[in-house]
Amino acid sequence: MIPFIDLKVQNDALRPEIEAALGRVLDQGAFALGPEVAAFEEAFAQVCGVPHAIGVSSGTAALHLAMAALDIGPGDEVIVPPFTFIATASAVRYLGAKPVFADIDPATYCIDPEAVAAALTPRTRAIIPVHLFGQPADMAPLRAVADPAGVPIIEDSAQAHAAEYREQRTGGLGTMGCFSFYPTKNLGAMGEGGLITTADDALARKLRLLRDWGAEEKYVHSMLAYNARMEGFQGAILGAKVQHLERWTEMRRAHAARYAKVLPEAGISAPLEAAERRHVYHVYNVRVRERDRVQAALRERGIGSAIVYPRALHLQPVFADLGHGPGAFPEAERAAAEVLALPMYPEMAEDAPDRVAEALAEVLGR
Repeated sequence: MIPFIDLKVQNDALRPEIEAALGRVLDQGAFALGPEVAAFEEAFAQVCGVPHAIGVSSGTAALHLAMAALDIGPGDEVIVPPFTFIATASAVRYLGAKPVFADIDPATYCIDPEAVAAALTPRTRAIIPVHLFGQPADMAPLRAVADPAGVPIIEDSAQAHAAEYREQRTGGLGTMGCFSFYPTKNLGAMGEGGLITTADDALARKLRLLRDWGAEEKYVHSMLAYNARMEGFQGAILGAKVQHLERWTEMRRAHAARYAKVLPEAGISAPLEAAERRHVYHVYNVRVRERDRVQAALRERGIGSAIVYPRALHLQPVFADLGHGPGAFPEAERAAAEVLALPMYPEMAEDAPDRVAEALAEVLGR
């Protein structure tokens, strides 16, 4: 049996470190923000190569607060890809703004800069490229669109911890970067957690106010804000885990390299790692036809898999009022119909990619 993911093996290995970190929070009595969250923020800022990291309650909260910090609201537009988790577009709606979809590059699954250029209007207040599945979006042409128009870029880095574009880490490639620490992420909490990175001192101050009721002084509130603080326990857990992130990333990349060798031998194309990018393989996807049949056949052979985003966002009922029908964003729709995620986690056996490829070849009759 090769599971799609196994969180228990990683957490069990770190149990002494995690228990010690939780004990510190109990001793401190700092259950919302506090010294463990501050220490993790500093450590993660160093991972991203940025001066500011602001811990929040979830990745969705990170996106929401990043746009709130830019005063985005009703009448504004924010460009997002239609092939991603729903939080990317939903956070735009939370502020009363309009998500404007731009199709993806089929080779990388990331937003297509040419589609972004076509979607840009005088009402565009931000662009949110998603570094999907661990691969950074193509930031140089995106900046070439955004910068002359004075439009900020908010990186959705929920799946791209320690990924790189031209030797620069995600989280430091735009105006702000938004991370999720949901338990399944490459760096996962034991519950919810998120974080925003920025090099802008004024934005960092505003974000800290926005996450904590707009108060720098207790009971003195300078703006309408939110309760989006990171919990002390989650900060402590993430502080213990972040020390292992680079090792885990290299383990993922080693598995991906093995997949890239054996999958073509089985007649299956491996996902692209684009030039000048460091892919961190949060999800390892292949494209297959008759996906449901293939997934069921793999399950019968003891191989776990997952279908990630089987319906593009523009076809979700919640966004029906935007007026997009089938065919509006064909590359996103094709990816939603074909992508199948194979087992990928750091502690996976070295020969797991070989066994998965063998099973796939058998299922596909190759």
